[in-house]
Amino acid sequence: MIHYFKKLDWVMIVSAVLLAGFGLVSIYSSALGRNDFINFKKQIIFFAAGFILMIATSFFDWRGLRDNSYFILVFYFICILLLIGLFFFAPVTRGIRAWYKLGPFSFDPIEFTKIVLIILLAKYFSIRHVEMYKLRHILFSGFYVLLPTVLIFKQPNLGSALILIALWFGVLIVSGIKLRHFLVLLLCLILISVLGWQFFLKGYQKERITSFLNPQVDPLGASWSQTQAKIAVGSGGLFGQGFGKGSQARSGFLPEPHTDFIFAAVAEEFGLMGVSIIFLLFLILIWRIIKIALTAKSNFPRLFAVGFGIVLISQISVNIGMNLGLLPVIGVALPFISYGWSGLIADFLGLGILQSIKTH
Repeated sequence: MIHYFKKLDWVMIVSAVLLAGFGLVSIYSSALGRNDFINFKKQIIFFAAGFILMIATSFFDWRGLRDNSYFILVFYFICILLLIGLFFFAPVTRGIRAWYKLGPFSFDPIEFTKIVLIILLAKYFSIRHVEMYKLRHILFSGFYVLLPTVLIFKQPNLGSALILIALWFGVLIVSGIKLRHFLVLLLCLILISVLGWQFFLKGYQKERITSFLNPQVDPLGASWSQTQAKIAVGSGGLFGQGFGKGSQARSGFLPEPHTDFIFAAVAEEFGLMGVSIIFLLFLILIWRIIKIALTAKSNFPRLFAVGFGIVLISQISVNIGMNLGLLPVIGVALPFISYGWSGLIADFLGLGILQSIKTH
C-alpha cells in the first residue's frame, strides 16, 4: 500500500488541495458578512468526499474505461437523460434550470457530463487517429458533443455549452485533424454564432455581452456584476485588504462571491500576492496533467489528459476573464475553488482517473 501511494503524483494532489483550500478560506470569509456558514460547512464535506473519490478512483485500472465501450455509452445516455430531466424537474435558479434540488444540496449533471464526454472522445479518437482524414469521424464525434451542448444551451447555460465546444475542438486538434477540415469547422462555428445571436440567445445573455463591450450602457443593471468585480480586484492592491475585510464582498456589492466571482473576492482580500499563488498552483496542476499526456504510452490516456486539461484551462480562462472584465459574464465556475459539490467532485474524479493512468 505504501509503495502504491508513492507512485501517485503528489505534486498534482497537493496543488489541487491547496486550490480547494483557497476556496474554503474565501467561502468562509464571504460567510462572515452574512453570519451564515452553511455553504462553508457543505464545501468541507464536498472537499472530503472529492478527495476520497480521487484516491479510490486511482486504484481502478484506467484500461477498463478504454476497453468497455458499452460502459461509456451507458453513462453518456444517463447524462443525456439527466440533462433532459432538468427541463421538467429542476427549479428555476437565477433564470436557468441547471440543478436538481436534493434536500439541502443541488446536483449539476453538467459537471459529470464533461468527464463522460472526455472519456468518450478519448475512446473514439484513440482507435481512429489514423483515419482522421475521413470527415465522417469528425462529424460523428461532433454529434456526441452536439446533443448535450444543445440541451445545456437551452437551459439556458451559454458558458458550459462553450466549454464543451472548446473540449471538442481541442481534442480534434490533438487527434490530428486536417487543416482544411479545421477551417471548415471554424467557419461553421462563426456562422452558428451569428445565427445564435440573431435567433437563439436570450435577451439577458445579449445584454451581458453588449454591456461587456460598453459597460456605460447599463451600469446599474447588466454591467453591475462585472463592474463590482473589477472594483474588488483593483482594491486588493499588492497584499489585499486582509482576511474577512473585503469591503465589496462583505457589503454585498460583489454578487456571488463564493461562485462566479470568487476570484474577485480572493483578489480583494489577498491582493496580487494571493492571486499570484493561485496562478502558480493552476500552472503546476496543468503542467502535471500535460506531463501525464506526454509520457502516456497510448492514445486513450494521452487524449483523456489533454481533454481534461482543455476543460480546466477553458474554465480558468473564462472565469478569470469574467472577473477582470476581459470576457463577458457567462456563468463559469473556477475549478477547485468555486463553491459547489458537483464541480468539485467532478474535478477530483478527473484527477483520480489521471492518477490511475500514472500508477497503472
